[in-house]
Order: sequence, then C-alpha cells, then structure tokens
Amino acid sequence: MQITPPFGRLITAMVTPFTKSGEIDWAGLEKIAAHLIGNGNDGIAVNGTTGEAPTTSDDEKDQIIKAVRKVVGDQVKIIAGAGNNETSHSVEQARRAAKAGADGLLVVTPYYNKPPQAGIAAHFTAMANATDLPLMIYDIPGRTGVEIESETIIKLAEHKKIVALKDAKGNPAATSWVIKQSGIATYSGDDILNLPLLSVGAVGFVSVCGHTVGADLKMMLNAWFAGDTNKALEIHQKLLPVFTGTFRTQGAILTKAALNLMGLPGGFTRLPLVDATDAQIAQLKVDLQAGGVNLK
Repeated sequence: MQITPPFGRLITAMVTPFTKSGEIDWAGLEKIAAHLIGNGNDGIAVNGTTGEAPTTSDDEKDQIIKAVRKVVGDQVKIIAGAGNNETSHSVEQARRAAKAGADGLLVVTPYYNKPPQAGIAAHFTAMANATDLPLMIYDIPGRTGVEIESETIIKLAEHKKIVALKDAKGNPAATSWVIKQSGIATYSGDDILNLPLLSVGAVGFVSVCGHTVGADLKMMLNAWFAGDTNKALEIHQKLLPVFTGTFRTQGAILTKAALNLMGLPGGFTRLPLVDATDAQIAQLKVDLQAGGVNLK
C-alpha cells in the first residue's frame, strides 16, 4: 500500500515565542519559521499545543498564520490548529484559519468534556464541512481524556476532506489496523515512535523535535522511503536522547529552552506553562548534546 502524504513528510509543530512580558515576539516567530524551512520541513503546524494555542487569542492565531506565510511563501504547507472543546467555536476558528491563508487544518479531539464516539464523529464532520481545506484529525487521548476509537477513524476517513491522522495514541497495534482498513495518511505525533509508526505504514511525522533535529528527521524519512532501514534505525537510535529529553517536562517548555540554547529566539512561555528551571536546562543540555545537537 503506497499512501500519498497530503502535507509532505516532515511537519514541525511550531512554538510561539513570547517576550518576558507575554507579548508575541513576531520577529522571533519569523526567525523560527525560517529555521524550520532551512532544516527540511515540508510543512509547519501553527496554533497547536506546542504553539501554546490555549493561551493565544483568535486574532493572534490569525496573525501567526499570516506571519509564517510571509516567511515561507509557497515553499511549505501551513497547517493551522483549529480545534478546542466546543464545536461552534472550533468551526469559527477553522473559517478564520482558512481566511488567514492556511493550507490545512489540524483538529484535536474535543478535550475535558469527554464526548462519546458519536459526538467525536459529529465534531470532526462539522469541522470538515466548515471550509474547503483538507483536515488532519489529531488523536492524543493522554491530553484530551478520550481516544478516537479505530472504528470512528475508519468511518471519518471516508469524508473527502478528512485526509490525514496525527497519531499520538501510543498504540501502534491499533494504528496498524487503522492504516490497513482505511488507508488514511497517518503522521506520527510522538517523536519517539516515529520509526515504529513508519514500519506500520505512517507517511511522515508531525514533530516537536523538528525544532532541534529537523535535518536528522528528514534524513530518517529519506532513508526509510529509499529502503535503507538500517540507516533509519541508526538515526532513530542517535536521536533517542533528544526524544526523551525534550519531554522530561511539557514539550513546549523544553523546546523553547532548547531553541534558546541553540541561539534561536525560543523566548518565554505564557501561564499556565512556566519556563524551564536551571536544573531542567542543565539536563536538557546533556540530552541535546548526546543526540548531536550543536549548542551556542
């Protein structure tokens, strides 16, 4: 089965850099977007969890899309997060993202209110019908409190605008069956499972570690799809310290700290996230250097 990746193979879920006073660092945002292009990304996901979307306003989300577009032009796809736990507001966000110039939508399962599968299916269907943009559904039960069951994904994949799945379920067995039965283009949403999910049919990654090791991830993808599985495994094993180290606490916190260590404008977080401590940064340096990341 050869599945075409609708948004390319390497997508990084981009941070939103904030100043110490909590404003968006627009120049920093543009610099990070340029960094991601330079490291082989086919797409950039904005306004997601790593972008601290729960803390940005709708107007800010629109401006983030436009700012990234100014940098990337037509070189890469912009996939905009447009989901929360209330369907009508999610639909509004989807329409605003389309108007702001996004190429696709990343829509997470409604969180906290734990809808049944019928409600989850109705939510994604409403989102798919809201715009002309292709949609990637995002399954991350560890955050949302409820999984998208395999049967629900398979049914949703019949919708012509639901073209991809970001899989952060941590259950490669279930993912194997979803890919076999639906043929949906599946992206790994958990960096340490990137290679395992390729082995069961994933088409690429929506990565957090693409900020720090994007070039390596692109090499892994190129090796895998060229049939050089030994090279792909070598890269996977090299990057294990980075995959583990980035998520010792919340991923956006340590990704911003990592960018700062690399001389890039990772900036600060907005509450309820808090910036990495000195001890966390010291451990992060060890993890990044063990994975071959060059620090300033």
